[in-house]
Amino acid sequence: MGIVSKGAKCNVDGCSNEGARSLTSSKVENAGLRLNTSAKKAILCKEHYKEWKKETKDDRDLERARFDRF
Repeated sequence: MGIVSKGAKCNVDGCSNEGARSLTSSKVENAGLRLNTSAKKAILCKEHYKEWKKETKDDRDLERARFDRF
């Protein structure tokens, strides 16, 4: 069982929703979300995960395009 399935809460400042996804903390902070933890993994609720996806869409598209060249 992972930490999300055990009922972890969202790690974004001011949020206390149930966690839906876990990501690397550095990726979350680079997207502009402020975390209230210093752990390697950050737990995000559905709303903050959606916000993270919107903020990093261009970066993720470029990363995928780099591997789809051949």
